Amino acid sequence: MRLEPRAHAPLAIRLLAPVGAVVAALALCALLVAWTGAPVLRAYGLLVEGAVGSRFALTETLTRATPLILTGLAAAVAFRAKLWNIGAEGQLYMGALAAVVLGGELLNLPAWAVLPLALIGGALAGGVTLLGPAVLKVRFGVDEVVTTLLLNFVVLLLVSMLLEGALKDPMGMGWPQSAPVVEAAELPKLIERTRLHVGLLLALGLAVILWLIDTRTIWGYENRAVGANPRAAAFAGMPVTRVMLRTALLSGGLAGLAGAAEVCGLKGYLTLDLSPGFGYSGIVVAMLAQLHPLGVVGAAVFIAGIFVGADAMSRAMPVPNYIADVLVATSLLCMLVAGLLARYRLRRS
Repeated sequence: MRLEPRAHAPLAIRLLAPVGAVVAALALCALLVAWTGAPVLRAYGLLVEGAVGSRFALTETLTRATPLILTGLAAAVAFRAKLWNIGAEGQLYMGALAAVVLGGELLNLPAWAVLPLALIGGALAGGVTLLGPAVLKVRFGVDEVVTTLLLNFVVLLLVSMLLEGALKDPMGMGWPQSAPVVEAAELPKLIERTRLHVGLLLALGLAVILWLIDTRTIWGYENRAVGANPRAAAFAGMPVTRVMLRTALLSGGLAGLAGAAEVCGLKGYLTLDLSPGFGYSGIVVAMLAQLHPLGVVGAAVFIAGIFVGADAMSRAMPVPNYIADVLVATSLLCMLVAGLLARYRLRRS
């Protein structure tokens, strides 16, 4: 048996690939659920019920999906240009850090300008964080996987230092957290008495805008061309270096915006546990969506539903909520296999 490249993957195969990957992941993880002694169908039923079974569950899932949409878009934009951004977690924290500084009482900005500046500043902070590895890649050929991954730890240590020092809340009873942002810097709630905020609409709007850019503009065409073959793109006269740097600013900016939205829309202050791994989960979201901006929305809601539903399931059955991490990781592996089978077909030698 050998793998033979497909001249063109049919639309049905491309659409069914993520569905098949999810089904395969659920089937594989069912073995682990059964190992705990819990009935598999009942466990998965509780997972779904915990994710979308009530008004509270649905709003919690959408709240959890908001940063995942933004980090998923960040990964999708970068991966489309073959810029392997593994540092969305660090960029998210840099965005949150900028939002806390700009949205706090320290600078005493006008009320009408606080929220826009906090969000824009968060996006810029995330974009600049990725710009460094991108420059190293295009100028010196440094592997961006290594630099972006290691920058995550540098940023977390920087945030930890600031939360124990200059940004520490004097009213925080000794806990390592920043002072809260002012009321004018808070994103409005979409539904009263829930945690769902306007950041969801911002994320959905950006997904649509990025889809239009990707499919209807020269910028999108250049991004796809550089990702497909940078040498051919350069031969055709495309500014490859400029495209990579522009992509880095956009990708890092989206991840930074996720951090700013979490601070301004949800927590109100910065702590080291602001993100339970949104940056890394965004990679899974992007891969499940096959790097499609609109597909990122559905994939983010699915991943968010797994995490929220697993918490509810673990309270009712003897299945630890860590099954969510296993399910997400298995979904990524299955998606990689499904993507391979979508691009290639099996042939007898």
